[in-house]
Amino acid sequence: MSFFRFIKIIFVIVRYRLDEFFNSKLIFLIQIFLAPMRLFQNKKLGRAIRLRLALEQLGPIFVKFGQMLSTRRDLIPVDIANELAKLQDQVPPFSFSEAKILLEKSYSKPINKIFKEFSENPIASASVAQVHFAELLNEKKVAVKILRPNIQKKVDKDIQLLRIFSWLLEYIWSDGKRLKPQEVVEEFSKHTRSELNLLLEAAHCSHLGENFKDKKLLIVPEVYWDYCNEKVMVMERMAGTPISDVELLKKNKVDIPKLAKNGVEIFFTQVFRDGFFHADMHPGNIQVANDGRYIAMDFGIMGSLNEQDKYYLARNFAAFFKRDYHSVALAHIESGWVPKETSIDEFENAIRAVCEPIFEKPLKEISFGKLLIRLFQTSRQFNMEIQPQLTMLQKTLLNVEGLGRDLDPNLDLWKTAQPYLENWLSEQYGPKSFIKSIKKEFPEWVNIAPKIPRLIHAYLKNEQNMQLNIVENENQSIRDELNKLRIFCKKMSIFFIILLFVLIYIFLKIN
Repeated sequence: MSFFRFIKIIFVIVRYRLDEFFNSKLIFLIQIFLAPMRLFQNKKLGRAIRLRLALEQLGPIFVKFGQMLSTRRDLIPVDIANELAKLQDQVPPFSFSEAKILLEKSYSKPINKIFKEFSENPIASASVAQVHFAELLNEKKVAVKILRPNIQKKVDKDIQLLRIFSWLLEYIWSDGKRLKPQEVVEEFSKHTRSELNLLLEAAHCSHLGENFKDKKLLIVPEVYWDYCNEKVMVMERMAGTPISDVELLKKNKVDIPKLAKNGVEIFFTQVFRDGFFHADMHPGNIQVANDGRYIAMDFGIMGSLNEQDKYYLARNFAAFFKRDYHSVALAHIESGWVPKETSIDEFENAIRAVCEPIFEKPLKEISFGKLLIRLFQTSRQFNMEIQPQLTMLQKTLLNVEGLGRDLDPNLDLWKTAQPYLENWLSEQYGPKSFIKSIKKEFPEWVNIAPKIPRLIHAYLKNEQNMQLNIVENENQSIRDELNKLRIFCKKMSIFFIILLFVLIYIFLKIN
């Protein structure tokens, strides 16, 4: 099936004359081979419309690629960016009759037994699902998200094709193994499959809502779990202005520069405080309330980071904002992102050469296209490996930067983010965090303390290779308790060292 899918892709490229975007002998050969297909071309359509139509015809994976491109107006022409923006929520919808069949099959009852009112025309239609406004029998106004019919099969075909392409890249391209295309595809596949299960999306929505329950900067709709299943998600209906409609936002007296800064804070809060972030932040998934708060929409693709990744990323960002390129280079080596034998001085100078030209410049004066190319060249020079677990974050960074550029070209991304990151690092790894850790671990220490004499006695006897007249289960229990003792002693030693420095500081201050 992948072979026929590949043939379809070539057919679409020729039909919509996408060959003009490339300069390749391979495309020329394909044109000759499929020349008769040119009879079906619509030569009146502009290049941007042809590209959008081609991506729509190729399916959800390609639509998502177009969505990402639409936010990068610094990398692609304006006419193409404007047209691709229609892919965010204006993909041709499927019919209401199909939606009704799916709903009644999911609920095992007629639609009027679930909804008091149901709008036949979707309010939004995207690559994987579409959304209808409705009203429940209890008169709650809701948004109903419905998966496209047979979408699972279409996505499976595209992912299988991506696997083949990634396998070929890894074995025929010199940078293939370093960039780990197969692992990147698997990471993308994992997130895409979760997007096809609306129960998982409902859980993502609920999780994000709990993280931002104060609703000061971000509003997340409530999930109505009794009406959700794998193919249908019902949530609170939200009213807002699309973030891409800057003129209407200004008309509603929304503070645009503040909105842009709040967007940066929301992003860094999701990544570093929670380790759980919205990974599909194109304009079609974000609205703005009349009071200037963000409204999150569509929770199909979410990213997560473990504590180690969060720590090294925060170190990199904080050092980068201070232009401390030595620390940036050191963090890359310590995290294992570049080989340990890498020369820190050489790597530091390479990073400096790439990053220094963009500081103290607003977004409108920065060419991120050139920056990405130079970073790629640097990573290849030092055999830097792509981290598959960070691919969703990288994609989100592109979205955030694109949104920031559209909202406020004068936004200084670095100065806006620097204080937040420094505060986060201080809270997570400073004295306050240490005190919180002590409070958290104290009950465990109290539990271990009475057992210390017995554990030390058992440990000494073990060291002397004495036979312990106890059963195997008790042996394992002692080993577990000894491990806790070692951890306890280690933490206590750190505590007393810090306490000693504090006392010395106080003594010097007094004298």
